[in-house]
This record gives sequence, C-alpha cells and structure tokens, in this order.
Amino acid sequence: MTFQIKNLNKSFGNKKAVNNISIQLEEGQILGMLGRNGAGKTTTIRMMLELIPKDSGQILWKGKPFSKKNLKIGYLPEERGLYAKMNVLDQIIYFGMLEGMSKKEAKSEALKWLEKLEISYAAKKRTEQLSKGNQQKVQLITAIIHDPNFIILDEPFSGLDPVNADMLKRVVKELIAKKKTIIFCSHQMEQVESFCSQICILKDGNMIVSDKLANVKSSYDYRYLELETSAADLKDYLTLKQYDFTEENNRYKLRIPRSEKIYQLIQEFGEKFELQGISLKDPSLHEIFIERTGGDVIA
Repeated sequence: MTFQIKNLNKSFGNKKAVNNISIQLEEGQILGMLGRNGAGKTTTIRMMLELIPKDSGQILWKGKPFSKKNLKIGYLPEERGLYAKMNVLDQIIYFGMLEGMSKKEAKSEALKWLEKLEISYAAKKRTEQLSKGNQQKVQLITAIIHDPNFIILDEPFSGLDPVNADMLKRVVKELIAKKKTIIFCSHQMEQVESFCSQICILKDGNMIVSDKLANVKSSYDYRYLELETSAADLKDYLTLKQYDFTEENNRYKLRIPRSEKIYQLIQEFGEKFELQGISLKDPSLHEIFIERTGGDVIA
C-alpha cells in the first residue's frame, strides 16, 4: 500500500481520542473519512500533518514517514485559515511560496486558479470582503496551488451555494482524474458517496468501518424497494402484509431482506397496482452512517 496508518493512538489525559486505528490507501485513490463530531477525524489529520505528536503507531508514504519532506501535501481545513486583512492574490502567492514555489510561479498559478473559480475580480480585495463561499474557494486554491501529491479536504463544500458547490465538484473530479491521493472528510454523505470508492467510519476514536463502499453496502442483509403509485390501497396492503415501509408523496420505500425473492415480489406489486415507478437500491451511505454511529449526521 502507498499510504498507511498503522496502529495509531492518541490520548488527551484520560480521553482516548484515537484508538489503534489502521488505514490503507493506494496512490490515486480517494478515501471518505467519516464520523460524528468528536469521532477522532481531526485528531488523526493533525497527527498526519505533524501538528500534534502521536502517542504510538506509524503513518507512512511508500514505506517512509508521511511528511512534507517526502511528498507534497495539500490541506484544506474545516476552519478558515486565511488572513482577513490581506488581499486575496498576495495571500495565495504567500501560501504558494511557503510550499516552495517561486513568487513568479505562485502568481501565475494563482491567477489561473482565480479565473478558473470565477473570482478574478476579487484578486485585490481583502479576504474579509469576500462571501463565505468565495473565501472557501480561496482556501481551496491555497491548498492545491503547489500541485500536491496527497490532498486532505475537510468539509470542502462548507458555505457554498449549489452553483459554487458544482464548480468545486468539478475541481475535485479533476484532482481524482490526475490520480491525486485524497482523504475526503464531510458530513454531506451524498458528496462522499459520489466521490469515494473507499470509506472508513470512526466512532469515539475507534475504527468501526473500513472497506470499499460497494462491499460495505453489499454486506447489509437488506435492500430498499421503492415504488411510486397513486393507488390509494397500496398503503393498506403493505400494512396488512406487515412490510417495513415509509411513504411520502405517493412514493413507498420498503425495506426488503436480501433473502426475499425480489423479482417475484416486483411482479406481484405490478399485477396488483398501477405503478409509475419502481427501483431497487442498496442502503445509502447516509443510512449506513446513522445506523453505525448511532445518531443523525451532525453538520
């Protein structure tokens, strides 16, 4: 494996923040690192970046210590890390130079990225004059301007309206296409599901899930059958048959065991009721997250 976390531990006093976790990731893969607030994600990232020392364990890149000495790392933190009074262009250039770029190279790349993310007009503005969404764009530029090999994106879509969120999605997809190795942290499960083939879920500092997303979904012994119909008697029929289901706006979602002969069931519903739509789905990542962590997603 290219990137490895082996038996990583961290405590703060009597609080075990990270408990013996291990992660493996091939170069060019994207990992969704999930967990409720306080699960240990931020502590793990801070140990990776050598911002805090680990108690024990190893963090490796191609067999060597994971460090800026051995590879270029880009980090988009959840919290804003920009200078409010500094103008946007100078700030991006400054961060680029901190990563070893020349001033000329950093300015050239900064201007390209500002244009790409449609905020060239803000180059000479102070950061505090920008909207929260545009500040997020600037912070993303500072994280990737130096063309890092390994990128950590922590809540990258925070504060973005749908148009700007789509713009940043395209940037993330471009990074994936360039075979960047990425750790993606988000409470927006649909974003994780669209980008990440591999996930891990932390709870109270412990790794409770670590696998390919497809394997995690297929490990569940049920699927969802979704029916759309205006037939008023379907609800009574499902209740009579004691199906586990929810209903909203003529859409019925049935939880069906994998052992059920699903296509016979579909045929039965089709014969008894006029259906406008029918689909069979695995549990969503949102549903898996709630079930495995014991609570709702906290934004």
